[in-house]
Amino acid sequence: MTLRKPLPFWLLVGTSCVALAGMFCTLPTRTVQADAGVPRPVATSPVVVANATPQMTPAPVEKPKSKLFKGIASWYGDQFDGKKTASGETFNQDEMTACHPSLPFGSEVRVVNLRNHRSVVVRITDRAELVKGRVIDLSHAAAEKLNMTSAGVARVSIEVLSLGHPGV
Repeated sequence: MTLRKPLPFWLLVGTSCVALAGMFCTLPTRTVQADAGVPRPVATSPVVVANATPQMTPAPVEKPKSKLFKGIASWYGDQFDGKKTASGETFNQDEMTACHPSLPFGSEVRVVNLRNHRSVVVRITDRAELVKGRVIDLSHAAAEKLNMTSAGVARVSIEVLSLGHPGV
């Protein structure tokens, strides 16, 4: 049987202090965000003016991150024919137009059906929140040219040819 030698007093006190400090004190740790380096939007406080008439401000329109992107296209026709679009134009299902969630009105894009490689150039005249996974909603005429009306949807590539004006 071997007897263990007791630990020195200073070692017992030192380890106890370290353990207590760990329980009650936390040291700052450095965290890294996935989007580190990306500038954050600057918050501004709204200016309130008494007796001012409210003014409509156009919804923010963002420029596309790329001139070429892919996704699912759908189309719309009869039920919206003759009704006003978000741009203020009257929708005509027989024109080469489209609805896009963020491109400025008047933008022209080339849409290519990736299954049959048919293409069409359309002008963005409408804005709406599309079904998840869809990137553009084409007029009936544009969908006909792409041979996608019977399927209802098609996998497409979209090339931005020209950007319209956000205020238009």
